[in-house]
Amino acid sequence: MDSADPQALLEAFRHKSPESFQVMNTIVFEYNWNKFSGIGYIYVDTAEKAFKVVCMNPMGVKLFELSGDKDGIVPHFVLEQFSMQGNFAATVGEDIRRIYFELLPSPSARIKKKKYEIKFTEPAGAGTMEYIFAGAGGYLVEKKYYEENSLNWGISYYEYQERDGRIYPRGIILNNYKYGYSLTVKLKDVRT
Repeated sequence: MDSADPQALLEAFRHKSPESFQVMNTIVFEYNWNKFSGIGYIYVDTAEKAFKVVCMNPMGVKLFELSGDKDGIVPHFVLEQFSMQGNFAATVGEDIRRIYFELLPSPSARIKKKKYEIKFTEPAGAGTMEYIFAGAGGYLVEKKYYEENSLNWGISYYEYQERDGRIYPRGIILNNYKYGYSLTVKLKDVRT
């Protein structure tokens, strides 16, 4: 990655990233030694920054259904045990936004090149966003958000697969250090 042109790398990633797609994932959510798994169906439109998601447990019981866009998140259904845990819909919706939207830094981001990675850093909200591109394809492998020099949350993207000229990570891990939970997402199917 030492000799790679950072802007060309970002442009190639932008070109290979899908604008809208539907995916079926398996998910594992872990919080305070509790764990639940489910099957998620997500529609994402990155141009409109809009999404729709339905999650069921392995027995087919609907756990939640949400939609969101740049203006907000709408809970269509949330299983009662989840709604007792605070604003579950807002938390899940924000995580979906973190995972699927704003995957590229701005042109003004600071660039640090290393042998095996290129790191982009820029101000974001009350903190700093960091994007790390690495690997054979030079794809996004990590996205991290810091506030007051402390890692607030981080997302790892791995095992990209190509389908119809577009790339999709087969695995995503979100760790929310501020609230102490993790979300592991494994891609099962893609529809464009």
